Amino acid sequence: MNFPFRACFSALSVSDGSVRVRAVLRTVALDLRMCETMNLSHSNGSTHNFNGFEEKLDELRRVLGKSDGDPLRIVGVGAGAWGSVFAALLQDSYGQFREKVQIRIWRRAGRILDKATAEHLFEVINSREDVLRRLIRRCAYLKYVEARLGDRVLYADEILKDGFCLNMIDTPLCPLKVVTNLQEAVWDADIVVNGLPSTETREVFEEISKYWKERITVPIIISLAKGIEAALQPVPHIITPTLMINRATRVPIENILYLGGPNIASEIYNKEYANARICGAEKWRKPLANFLRQPQFIVWDNSDLVTHEVMGGLKNVYAIGAGMVAALTNESATSKSVYFAHCTSEMIFITYLLAEEPEKLAGPLLADTYVTLLKGRNAWYGQMLAKGELSLDMGDSISGKGMIQGVSAVGAFYEILSQSSLNVLHPEDNKPVAPVQLCPILKTLYKILIKRDGSPQAILEALRDETLNDPRDRIELAQSHAFYRPSLLGQP
Repeated sequence: MNFPFRACFSALSVSDGSVRVRAVLRTVALDLRMCETMNLSHSNGSTHNFNGFEEKLDELRRVLGKSDGDPLRIVGVGAGAWGSVFAALLQDSYGQFREKVQIRIWRRAGRILDKATAEHLFEVINSREDVLRRLIRRCAYLKYVEARLGDRVLYADEILKDGFCLNMIDTPLCPLKVVTNLQEAVWDADIVVNGLPSTETREVFEEISKYWKERITVPIIISLAKGIEAALQPVPHIITPTLMINRATRVPIENILYLGGPNIASEIYNKEYANARICGAEKWRKPLANFLRQPQFIVWDNSDLVTHEVMGGLKNVYAIGAGMVAALTNESATSKSVYFAHCTSEMIFITYLLAEEPEKLAGPLLADTYVTLLKGRNAWYGQMLAKGELSLDMGDSISGKGMIQGVSAVGAFYEILSQSSLNVLHPEDNKPVAPVQLCPILKTLYKILIKRDGSPQAILEALRDETLNDPRDRIELAQSHAFYRPSLLGQP
C-alpha cells in the first residue's frame, strides 16, 4: 500500500525556501494523522525466520545457568557501525523472546547531529516505505520533520532508539533499547559486547570495573574491536583490546572473546552472506558461535584469540595506504595491484614474527584485508586524505564514519617493530636491523600519518623506489629464518 503523502517527498529538497517546505510538510502531517486514525497495520521492515532461534537461546541460557523468570541480559557497549549492527542482529533474532532475553546498547548521551546529517537522514527515511511505516507507528516521524526544518536538534542516542546509527545513516536498523547511563547498562549484564574503538576500550572498561566490584557472577565479554597498543616494558609487546579489558576489569581471560571477520557492517545487516570467527576459550566460544550463527552470518570458532585480534588491527594499517594509492592513481588497477603485492608481503613478514604457525592465518588475514581495501573506512580515509577532502588536523575520529583505527595502529606497529631487541638479519647487508627497516610501506605510512613529514604522494614514491626489493624476497626471508617472537604477544 502506498502512502498518499509520498508524492510530497519528491517535491521537497534542501534548496527549497522555508515557506514551501512548511507547506509541503503541513500536507505530510495531515496525511500522517489520517494514516494513524486508520490504524494501519505496519511492518518494521524486518522479515526474519525465527525457526530454531528460541532453541538456541534456551541452550545458551542453560549453559549460563539462567533460571526461569531471569532474562539473559546482553549489553552492547559502544554504538559505532559494527557495534550497532551486532546489537540489531541479536534484537532481530531474539528480541521477540522478551521473558528470556533482554538486549540493550549503551552509547554516550549528548552527541548532536549537524544540520547536513539531519537533512540526509530525512531523505533516507522518506526513501524507505518500511521505515516510514515504522516511525508513524511509533509516533516518531514528526521530530525528523522538525529537524529537517531546523526547528529542533536530534541526538545520536535518540535516533539510535529509532534504528539509525550515526556512523551508518544510510542503513536503517531495527529499533533498539538504548541506555546512556553506563552503570545502569552493565552492572547486571551476563554478556557484554565491546563495540568501542580500541583507543577507547581501556578507559570505558576501567569505569565499568567500578560497577562490578560486588558482582558474584563473572560476565562474558565479546570484543569486536580491531586495534593495538605498543608496550616496551619489560620487553616489547602488543596490547590488544581483550588484554586491555582483562587488565581493567580483572575478568579472567577465558571469559573474554574476540569476534571478527571479513565483513562490512551495513552489508551484514542487509543480509549479505558473511562469516566471522569467535576466538577464545572452548567453554564459551562454541556455545556462543552457535548462538550467534544465522543462515546468512556464519560464525566459526577458534582457540587463537590474540593472534586473530592482532591481525584484525594489522590490515587496517595497510588499508589506509591502499586508499591513498587508489585516489592518487585514479583507481589504477595496476598501481593497486603493485601496492597489494608489497603490503601483503609486509603483513606476511610481520605474521612470522607474531605466530608460530603463520600459514594458518594467511586466509583469514588476506580475506579481511581484501574487504577492508574494497569498502572499509580505513581505505576511505586514505582516499579522502589523498584527495585533500580530509586533513590530519581533523583527527582520526570522523563524523559519519567514527574512529579510524588504522592511524593509531600504524604508530603502534612501527614502535614495536623498531625495537633493536627484535633485530633480524638484513638479506643484503648481512647486518642486524630492526624489522621495520624491511617494511617500507609501514615506514612511509608512519612518516605521513604520525610524523606528518610528507604528503600522501610519498606512498607512490615508496612503491616506485628502484631499490625496492621483490615482495617475494621478504616472504622467503621470513620463511627461511626463525623469526617467531612469542614475547610480542605476551607469551613466554
